[in-house]
Amino acid sequence: MAPELRHLRYLLAVAEHGNFTRAAEELRISQPTLSQQVKQLERTVGAQLLDRTGRTVRLTDAGETYAHHARRALRDLAAAERAVHDVADLSHGSLRLAVTPTFTAYLTGPLVAHFHTRHPGITLEVRELTQDRIESGLLADEIDLAIAFQGTHAPGVTGSPLFTETLSLVVAAESAPGERPLPARELAHHQLALLSADFATRGHIDAYFAAHDVRPRIAVEANSVQALTEIVRGTRLATVLPDAVTDDHPSLRPVPLSPALPARTVTLLRRESAYQSAAARAFARLAPEVVRERGYRSA
Repeated sequence: MAPELRHLRYLLAVAEHGNFTRAAEELRISQPTLSQQVKQLERTVGAQLLDRTGRTVRLTDAGETYAHHARRALRDLAAAERAVHDVADLSHGSLRLAVTPTFTAYLTGPLVAHFHTRHPGITLEVRELTQDRIESGLLADEIDLAIAFQGTHAPGVTGSPLFTETLSLVVAAESAPGERPLPARELAHHQLALLSADFATRGHIDAYFAAHDVRPRIAVEANSVQALTEIVRGTRLATVLPDAVTDDHPSLRPVPLSPALPARTVTLLRRESAYQSAAARAFARLAPEVVRERGYRSA
């Protein structure tokens, strides 16, 4: 007898939880039924897939191999189902979009607003994720498209450049210095409020400090761009933000640095072999339009 889809889902649930009881609760079936179904799958494939001897249940070597192909089969089936339900006229459908956190401050809103206005029947799910989680999500078919930064991407992830993001030192408008660029070495005399280390932008900033032998005086770390803008607006602290964020806040002023912070290429990412729904194709066409309309520098 050939395995059925439920057998694959049952095996993966037990492997994920490491426990038949919790897996059965998630699947909403009884534990004896779950155990019987997994044993039936093992008899069908002719191999022991689970090691039940320890405190937690884990996959055997054969189970690891089988589970890898089972996950891919279920992922491909889900993509096939989406393809069948895809509506080319965009009267309905869905799109799963991920963005790195910095874009939430200036790009996500305009993109979503334009897309919803043009295609109100499409349900858009937006997730804010780190770049590494974005790429793993694309490969696992948990995300359709993502906006992140160009770099060395995981095999199977490909991207199209959208625009070039520039960054500057940022201060409250009333405490802005003169027009001359601030030498990088003088940053050591300024107290800073910076994004926390889980932001890709912070890594970019730290690399700049290291390259110019700057030891920054960090007074505040925040995991929100909005929090940083409010902190800087009400204090004499400085921060480093994309110029596009500063442009949207009249109470903030960019201060050019010498040498300038390196620019970054913003990229629309997707899984190389993934089925692209009509909604995903429409978003990929729309994103460059919105970027041009907002005057961001082309990549």
